[in-house]
Amino acid sequence: MRIGVLALQGAFREHILTFEALGASASAIRLPGQLEGLDALVIPGGESTAIAKLMRSYGFYSALRERHGAGMAIWGTCAGAILLATHISDAAADQEPLGLMDMTIRRNAYGRQVDSFEVELDIARLDGSFTGVFIRAPWIESVGEAGEVLARHDGRIVAARQGDLMATTFHPELTGDPRVHRLFLEYIVGSR
Repeated sequence: MRIGVLALQGAFREHILTFEALGASASAIRLPGQLEGLDALVIPGGESTAIAKLMRSYGFYSALRERHGAGMAIWGTCAGAILLATHISDAAADQEPLGLMDMTIRRNAYGRQVDSFEVELDIARLDGSFTGVFIRAPWIESVGEAGEVLARHDGRIVAARQGDLMATTFHPELTGDPRVHRLFLEYIVGSR
């Protein structure tokens, strides 16, 4: 499998290393033309408004929509999950979501950087609990009828799937535990 990780801003190196440890071919994507031939793309955590501005200036919006329409799976973590949504309940004035995943998401829902935390999560299709690392994290307020909730924390949705799209509001790449990356490869990308 060829996996790309959007490398405009945020925690992209850790995703690449985790996929490579699982035997997948992973590369940093900095230009829309590099999306060709990918089986999947990860939009990593970072600062969602900064990533959105860079995506707009490099021409990623139409390229990502087109490649997803042609069968490329996409996983958004934290800021990436915000950008996948059809609706951002507290969007910045100039923040445009990709509108690919039928969900409503709230940015910085758990508070500021100082309010970051780790918690054990039960994630569908994973054996045992998984440590969720939440850094200025969003939460998913709702998913559409085609969506599947994969995990909750304190009643809030923190992971979801819709077809070949996956969103996690936490940072699996920061844990050293590759199980959510494997879940993406096997359950999301492999099911296309």
